[in-house]
Amino acid sequence: MNPLKESYPSFKEIQDLQHKLQKMLTDYWLHHDLFTFQWWLLLCIWIVPWIIWWRYVQRKRIKEILLFGSLLMLLVGFLDDIGVNCNLWSYPYKLTSVVPKLVAIDYGIIIIAHMSVYQHFKRWKSFLIANVIMATIFSFICEPITVWLKIYRLDNWEYAYSLPIYVAKAVLVKWIVDVVLTRKMKQ
Repeated sequence: MNPLKESYPSFKEIQDLQHKLQKMLTDYWLHHDLFTFQWWLLLCIWIVPWIIWWRYVQRKRIKEILLFGSLLMLLVGFLDDIGVNCNLWSYPYKLTSVVPKLVAIDYGIIIIAHMSVYQHFKRWKSFLIANVIMATIFSFICEPITVWLKIYRLDNWEYAYSLPIYVAKAVLVKWIVDVVLTRKMKQ
């Protein structure tokens, strides 16, 4: 073995493997996911909550609620990427083959649920209580249902780990939005 030879893969080798993997994922998605019951369910879970939200959102607070939701989307997407890349969980069924995260749930029902809690519970105490209840429902009812439907798979994760994360991310984003709004009001 040549001692000068690199002992790790080259960038080109990584790119070649990523290309091959993306082709495999697309083939899998086309033949396994697309138009299955799970795919249609994910499509509904992504679109229907947004339609309902649009019907019931408080129009006078829409910018504030959308700020909360947008910041939360960024955080949820970031956390989901970490979880998938660290092999904590995975998604046997997806809405699209090009995004590793579960877009339908991450950017659909979870964000809408959080924005609804944010809209209806302005005070911190009621916001926290509502988020703990919502987090409990998502962690111990919704997540097991998605596992049962084979949409979500726990690889190195437990349902109980999700509970504090659901609450913490909502608290962090509400705090950021409150700071931004307070500073804006002082101007």
